[in-house]
Amino acid sequence: MSQGFVLSNKQERMVKNAADMIVSDRTYNLVIGAVVVYGVFVNMLMCKFLAPVILGINWLVLIIGYIACVLAGTMIAYKSDSPVISFLGYNLVVIPIGAVLTVCLQAYSPGVIYQAFLLTGIITFIMLAAATIMPGTFAGMGRMLFIALIGLIVANLVCLIFHIQTIITAWIAAVIFSLYIGYDWVKAQMYVKTLDNAVDSALDIYLDIINLFIQLLSILGRRTEE
Repeated sequence: MSQGFVLSNKQERMVKNAADMIVSDRTYNLVIGAVVVYGVFVNMLMCKFLAPVILGINWLVLIIGYIACVLAGTMIAYKSDSPVISFLGYNLVVIPIGAVLTVCLQAYSPGVIYQAFLLTGIITFIMLAAATIMPGTFAGMGRMLFIALIGLIVANLVCLIFHIQTIITAWIAAVIFSLYIGYDWVKAQMYVKTLDNAVDSALDIYLDIINLFIQLLSILGRRTEE
């Protein structure tokens, strides 16, 4: 579920189009926060109330649908200049991720899920606060984080091919996505303050948070087994 698999021309967000409506910094950041919270809330509702339906879906259909919807949703969100269309694309990402999360959570106890959720919230708050206080530090992390993410993907593929089980990659991934939260927040503040850019930035941060949550689940789940 990594944003590293989706490439977008973020430079376009720094250029104002004729149809763009500039909003205040407060409104812009409130929209980012509201859209991110909306996505997480939808995922929670899906996991709680739609589990029987989702678990009844053929796993191959679920995976194919997940990949198709996430790719389509991200492309729609990033390519559109309309906040409404971008929000529709955002939902095309949120809903399939919620379905996959519902399946994944079956492997963990409620206690582990609660701990991962709580830690994700705490880390997110800390990263946003740190990025607000030290924007220059996080702004310079882009290339490093991208290289680290590619390295992580390669490492996970190697572990998968050779059937290597290690918790180290989960810890590294948790660090990478934690830093990505701060980085994407700082980048969001560099864009033209439009509602469309707010939705696009929310998608970036939402993906960071979901990836962090999944890694923490893996870490806490293995600690419980030990």
